[in-house]
Amino acid sequence: MKYTERVLGLILVSPICKAPSWTEWLYNKVLLNLLYFYGMCGVLKECLLQRYFSKELRCGMHGAESDIIHTFRRVLDERQSLNVMRYLQAINARHDLTEGLKKLQCKTLIFVGESSEFHAESVYMSARMGRKSCALVEVQACGSLVTEEHPDAMLIPIEFFLMGFGYYRQQHFATSSSNGSNPTSPSCHSCMAPELFSPESLGIKLKPIKTRADIEI
Repeated sequence: MKYTERVLGLILVSPICKAPSWTEWLYNKVLLNLLYFYGMCGVLKECLLQRYFSKELRCGMHGAESDIIHTFRRVLDERQSLNVMRYLQAINARHDLTEGLKKLQCKTLIFVGESSEFHAESVYMSARMGRKSCALVEVQACGSLVTEEHPDAMLIPIEFFLMGFGYYRQQHFATSSSNGSNPTSPSCHSCMAPELFSPESLGIKLKPIKTRADIEI
């Protein structure tokens, strides 16, 4: 890992840090052979869907597929087989980054779905980095692509993570305050109180999430 001193913080989604196991390596080889001989066939699409999305989303309500799955299938049809093949080859050729994790001194926020195939990897990575510098957010009923399945579950943790770096959501007013200062000017340091970041205050309904963190904000 190069230039770690230039990194202030990391936000990772379903990261993997270990080399592939022999079962994963063999599974990816099967996918590569399918891709080589049959192109972007239906079986390959289903394998990729299972890798990145939860069963709840793939099956949908009453057995009907969700819009996200339909969109993902269409995107796969538009991708060139060669590019997907290179992607799978890169995953199979990845190296173990465990030792390099110790060099990362920056605060890190990790999101992972509890139904993700990489859930164990994310938990392992969080443990290796240490709970003082790393926070793990596990989203229930979610696969690897938390950004696609439940992006609303990422909002509150990211808000608090950025607050740890001194970034606050500024209040905006149409007129100046009574003492003549402009609350929206850079010199004003007004910010939202932490309790206003609750799901109820923001008017959103979050999926149940679990956090493992000891980061001081």
